[in-house]
Amino acid sequence: MTAIAKTKADFPLLRSDAGGIATLTLNRPAQRNALARELMTAMEQEFAALAKDRSIRVVVVAANGPAFSAGHDLKEMRANPGRKFQESLFRQCSRMMLAITRLPQPVIARVHGPAFAAGCQMVATCDLAVAAATATFSTPGVHIGLFCSTPMVALSRAVPRKAAMEMLLTGEAVDAARAYEIGLVSRVVPAEMLDQAITDIARTLLAKSPRVLKIGKEAFYRQIEMGLAEAYDYASQVATENMMLRDAEEGIDAFIAKRPPRWPDP
Repeated sequence: MTAIAKTKADFPLLRSDAGGIATLTLNRPAQRNALARELMTAMEQEFAALAKDRSIRVVVVAANGPAFSAGHDLKEMRANPGRKFQESLFRQCSRMMLAITRLPQPVIARVHGPAFAAGCQMVATCDLAVAAATATFSTPGVHIGLFCSTPMVALSRAVPRKAAMEMLLTGEAVDAARAYEIGLVSRVVPAEMLDQAITDIARTLLAKSPRVLKIGKEAFYRQIEMGLAEAYDYASQVATENMMLRDAEEGIDAFIAKRPPRWPDP
């Protein structure tokens, strides 16, 4: 039997690399990029590969079709009603979100359309998020008898408590302007300027020391879970170790000499 060659439409996740930037594109447009097991597995695999790839310095998470992501695949969930499957599914999703946080490179969400439930969770998890003015965000689980418990973890760490509770309890969608107001996204631009905004941010990050960005990202997520005094102690240790690096020497020397820095290889 002749094997049938796969096309791009057959893959739930696409990856393209260019100039130190890796773009992961959710590719289930007909399902509004619902996070089925196959898609989450592909994302976990790519994140594991990216963590070891020194040529990639910025990661962008994008999506094909009208939506960024509608959240979990409800049809898949109802087709597998057993406790074992459900527990495994939510653990996998949580593991995937942690992989984003633990990735050494900065991760930017490119949000062109609706980001609901676990899709909203992914936006809240990414280090930066740029949204088209037409994008919307919600944690609508309460509408179908399923409180958005795991999206709550990321949402409650990204936005103020009352704003998070309003989204979680009402399930109502917020527009991009409101998402920016509460800190769920870092920038809102007209839809036609979304790609340029992503490119501008990525280029800004590419100009920085990748080693220092890695140190800073890790330190940010560790200190935010600490008490104030503990966080200062930890941050002081990080700053000291950072000052011992060649990157700090080069950066300071370049600043004094009024020249662009030449970062050592990571």
